[in-house]
Amino acid sequence: SDTVITNLLSAAPYIGTDLVQWIWGGFSVDNATLTRFFTFHFILPFLIAGASMIHLLFLHQTGSSNPTGLNSNPDKIPFHSYYSYKDIFGFAILLAFLATLSTFTPNILGDPDNFTPANPLVTPPHIKPE
Repeated sequence: SDTVITNLLSAAPYIGTDLVQWIWGGFSVDNATLTRFFTFHFILPFLIAGASMIHLLFLHQTGSSNPTGLNSNPDKIPFHSYYSYKDIFGFAILLAFLATLSTFTPNILGDPDNFTPANPLVTPPHIKPE
């Protein structure tokens, strides 16, 4: 699947094949490619979280802009206490629901085929040799 997705970049004019080879780290998907993808998928959430924190810091310092130019300070309510407690309460309700679901009915969302005993001598009918 990595080959198919990264080959889409080869459609870029002039730089497509060089871009694909640079992302792959060679001429085909190899250990270097998988290492790069793993590193990218590990670091990207931290970069997004950091950018979000910086965004919230700047937003907290300067305040949001008002396109009408009117002072909207009287209409504001503090984020911490009201929204923080509301979010924590919602998270606790969701966590309790999921814990109850996974504890008392763990197979409610499962596929019935998962309970069919495996037979190594019979190939399932939906699998066709190529």
